[in-house]
Amino acid sequence: MEILSKILVGLVAIEHLYIMYFEMFAWETIGKKTFKSLPENLFKPTKGLAANQGLYNGFLSAGLIWTFFISDNIWQTNISIFFLTCVVVAGVYGALTASKKIFITQALPAIIALIVVLLKN
Repeated sequence: MEILSKILVGLVAIEHLYIMYFEMFAWETIGKKTFKSLPENLFKPTKGLAANQGLYNGFLSAGLIWTFFISDNIWQTNISIFFLTCVVVAGVYGALTASKKIFITQALPAIIALIVVLLKN
């Protein structure tokens, strides 16, 4: 269960690194392909807003990656729970306010990882 929890936490971290990348650096290319419901003319003026969102996704990823360097099991678990919960809350909020797809792509993987982290103890 320990290895599975690390794999799942790692996958959520990688996903948010990718989100950070395209929101901060590829908003007008990958962003257009990802958010097809937005009119094309909005990508240039919203580039700064997307970069800000990307930065927050980077913080979530950094927090999850940090857990791999914490040697105390209880502390590592608590930090994992905190950051996974942040991802779940952000994913649920995004699903309610932007696109239901966000629940599947962001919240659900974090929920699964969170359950496995909680069950490993």
